[in-house]
Amino acid sequence: MSDKVYVNGITINGSECNGNGSSALTNGTTPVNDDEKIAGVFYNAREEAWYTYDTLQEIANHLLSRTQLRPKIGIILGTGLGSLANQLTDADYIDYQTIPHFPVSTVDGHVGRLIFGYLKGVPVMCMQGRFHYYEGYPLAKCSMPVRVMKLVGCSHLIATNAAGGLNPKYKVGDIMLMKDHINIMGFAGNNPLQGANDSRFGPRFPNMVNAYDWKLLKKAKEIGKDIGIDNDLHEGVYICLGGPNFETVAELKMLRIWGVDAVGMSTVHEITTAVHCGMTCFAFSLITNLCVPEYDTEETPCHDDIVGIGKSRETTLTEMVARMVKHIHMELKK
Repeated sequence: MSDKVYVNGITINGSECNGNGSSALTNGTTPVNDDEKIAGVFYNAREEAWYTYDTLQEIANHLLSRTQLRPKIGIILGTGLGSLANQLTDADYIDYQTIPHFPVSTVDGHVGRLIFGYLKGVPVMCMQGRFHYYEGYPLAKCSMPVRVMKLVGCSHLIATNAAGGLNPKYKVGDIMLMKDHINIMGFAGNNPLQGANDSRFGPRFPNMVNAYDWKLLKKAKEIGKDIGIDNDLHEGVYICLGGPNFETVAELKMLRIWGVDAVGMSTVHEITTAVHCGMTCFAFSLITNLCVPEYDTEETPCHDDIVGIGKSRETTLTEMVARMVKHIHMELKK
């Protein structure tokens, strides 16, 4: 690999950095080859793990300068669910690479852009592609866009994800409304709120008892019945694991004992960050594969299949999210 500078404050192969914090993946120098691109991902992922209030405000101001919309609802689209963004109208598309201080998504099925547009007439801010811990990004960086949403003016967050169904009653294509989560990474001391607390975002010790708004959960169940998916709709507990590997049989057995219904690699740190800064949260999982805690099974998760299931449920998911957005919009107008 040739000498190449990617990240402020880091030397790669003897080359000093240029001092502006740019990288091959964040508006900086274009890499010459794949090895350099990989190095850029590795180092850039660990740079700016924590963002100051002023830096996040700068990002928010930049975004507001590029759109006339002032949404109150932020949406995060998970793996295989990005096509929902295609339903937005009068949209402004902003690639992550063009946003100051923003990381990029490196996962197939995550386009990597912010969209300001109208979903069935309601202005929203949509993340088409999120950031994961397994990509090398610290959790504070993975959930940083949530704080940007808050500073843009969003009071509500709708988070979606693709997850493995551990509850034996679930089937592929079902939707699990998240009523709670287990923050196992937090148990291990890995939390997006680590570090100095800025009270302009929220308190040092946020309460997570009602992280998922029960009124929105109730409304989602009503919507599910109205659109004829009540038999495919569940309410359950989600857990975020670090990934990127899927789980062993022994791990799945342990998680089932803990009361976990669905397993994924996202969302928990985003919701934690949203609750910390006072946002009202609603989230759901699309069950894209079954987690079978048995050794003699041919059920094995595959990323391509996960993306495919998301596309097959596009119409249903879009309708449910659109109705939830409409409901929140009407409640905010009261």
